[in-house]
Amino acid sequence: MKKLTADSDVSEINGVGKTRKEQLNKLGIFTLRDLLFHFPRLYENRGDVKPISEAQIDTVSSLILTVGTEVRSVMIRRGFTISKFKAFDESGTVEVVFFNSPFVKDVFHTGSVFRFYGKLSYSKKILQLTNPKYEAYVSGLPLSDFVPIYPLTSGINSKFIDKIINTAINEALPFLDDHLPEGIRLENRLCTLSYAIKNVHFPKDQDSLKKAIQRLAFDEMFLFGLGISRLNHTKNDVLGATFLPCDLSPVLNQLPYELTKSQKEAVNDIYRDTVIKTKNPKAPPMTRILVGDVGTGKTVCAILAAYIAVKSGYQAAIMAPTEILARQHFAEISALFSKLGISAEILLGASPQKQKERIRASLLDGSLSVVVGTHALISEKVSFANLGLIITDEQHRFGVNQRAVLKEKAKSSHMLVMSATPIPRTLALTMYGDLDVSKITEYPAGRKRVDTFVVDESYRERLYDFIEKQVSVGGQCYVVCPAIEAATEDDEVGYSLDSEYKLSSYADKYRNIKNATEFAQIMQQKLKNITVACLHGRMKSAEKDEIMHRFSTGKIDVLVSTTVIEVGVNVPNASLMIIENADRFGLSQLHQLRGRVGRGTRQSYCILVEGSMSEKAKKRLEIMRTTYDGFEIAEKDLLERGPGDFFANITDTGNLRQSGGLKFKMASLATDTELMTTAFSAAKKLITEDPLLVKQENTLIKEAVSKFISTDLSTIS
Repeated sequence: MKKLTADSDVSEINGVGKTRKEQLNKLGIFTLRDLLFHFPRLYENRGDVKPISEAQIDTVSSLILTVGTEVRSVMIRRGFTISKFKAFDESGTVEVVFFNSPFVKDVFHTGSVFRFYGKLSYSKKILQLTNPKYEAYVSGLPLSDFVPIYPLTSGINSKFIDKIINTAINEALPFLDDHLPEGIRLENRLCTLSYAIKNVHFPKDQDSLKKAIQRLAFDEMFLFGLGISRLNHTKNDVLGATFLPCDLSPVLNQLPYELTKSQKEAVNDIYRDTVIKTKNPKAPPMTRILVGDVGTGKTVCAILAAYIAVKSGYQAAIMAPTEILARQHFAEISALFSKLGISAEILLGASPQKQKERIRASLLDGSLSVVVGTHALISEKVSFANLGLIITDEQHRFGVNQRAVLKEKAKSSHMLVMSATPIPRTLALTMYGDLDVSKITEYPAGRKRVDTFVVDESYRERLYDFIEKQVSVGGQCYVVCPAIEAATEDDEVGYSLDSEYKLSSYADKYRNIKNATEFAQIMQQKLKNITVACLHGRMKSAEKDEIMHRFSTGKIDVLVSTTVIEVGVNVPNASLMIIENADRFGLSQLHQLRGRVGRGTRQSYCILVEGSMSEKAKKRLEIMRTTYDGFEIAEKDLLERGPGDFFANITDTGNLRQSGGLKFKMASLATDTELMTTAFSAAKKLITEDPLLVKQENTLIKEAVSKFISTDLSTIS
């Protein structure tokens, strides 16, 4: 058999054929190294074994039971089989029930002993253990107390993933180099990488699991900090483009308002970094983040920055995460610049080929001054004659690597990052450690606060009446749902039996979850004299743009949407935001959605419709009702949900799962602040003291950093 290493393809493992490989690839697993770092999402404490008499009803328990009767299987209806047998310990007897698992008759035999893990419940006064997990119990061969539960995908079950991870640990782990310098590891009293990986997958006990998680959490923070520190270090080797003193009045005179104090300070920061830097010609390029709550006017600051660049003879590129937001930016920018004789174009992935070719040629020969676009701007085919300013909006949706790719097109260009997501200090330190920060804390004069209310389903008819009232006086309404389509039995793996042995899918839990597709139809039936439309991420770009255009021009009264409208969409006439199943969203995301209304002169409202009656949900929504400071909301969101979900959106696929944003697997920026400080300090110290790392000769740690931040650092030197 061929010797396996960490870099061996998963297909080299026995039992992994073409189909299995494709399934594993969907989980991001391509090599044995990926398997080693495919960490459990949780652990089941099966070592806390209780006798039947002490196990709580409707609570997951671990039981060691002896099979008392042979398995009896009955077909209730075609395609649905129930298998039952009795099992006991010294304190009592329970009926064990499995459904659609006729094979269990070959597993459980009278007198055999198993450790079961599941919920006890009563059905017609009979104590039952339904569909439990189980392991054969042999005296003298102890079972693991903590059993890992892994992220899975269709076709990959727990038994299979356990098996191949075991293979990776036995075959590849012994040859995996530890990238953390020994001095840093010992100084911080951390275990070896080998120990950490082995015990995070199959911990001997709680203490070994704690040590493993601490080491891996430190690694994540250290490697990310090292990547950021390295970006910061290498940028000092590059001279920034020199912008010329510039009169901003031609732009300012076109604005129907005066800049707020915060906006003026932000523009001064940009001016100082790019123009006044001429007093220090060796200064590196500007790398600044402009953070401001929704509606505080960041875009106009970016327009002024682009104007300075163009008047200095440079080009400016503005990258947005979605086509909707890119088109909105372009509409605002082109309206101003066209009056000043400055050329601007928009470049999207969906742009016609001839248009793409024309824009790329204009950028290359320098005849085009400003380009707005999406990820299409980082295409290899896009080159600039004299790029001097790069602006990225909603930076957390791009990541370090994409910012680096665009930056590589002109290393001397200045970088301005905008974010409407208020960022807590600790998270900003990690995400934007290489950026100077400007904050816009004021709202434009005359902007009214959006009144916020929390209601439940009993208010449904009154909500319809309120929508009609808003539309009757000329307003428009957003209705946001957490899913695109209704959940089906395929959306959630697993089933349960009720007392009458009726099959019910876990998808039943989600039948009260509003989905945009059906809810738009329901609302159109209820609101017969009002125009209702639906918008979601699965639609083609042209269709989304057409719907948004109709809504922004007042031809659609009510827009039922997923969170695709969360960022940047600007319809000043919209006065009502209704968020269905609001308890399923993070606080920061709710705040972003609330920011879509109240952008005009109308008094606006945000109504949070609660789908859960839990006290925790009520408490979270009460924060939204009473708090309007985005930075305060962000702090509370971070503490409550952790960084993994801080920027996460319910994915626009209708499957009710979350993803996205900066996501550490082990580290928590909400609770590991001390560890984060230590790891970042160690990273900065190493990159300052180790010239080999800066020169990229320390390949072991360079590769580790590259893998963690998903970019080839060799492109950033």
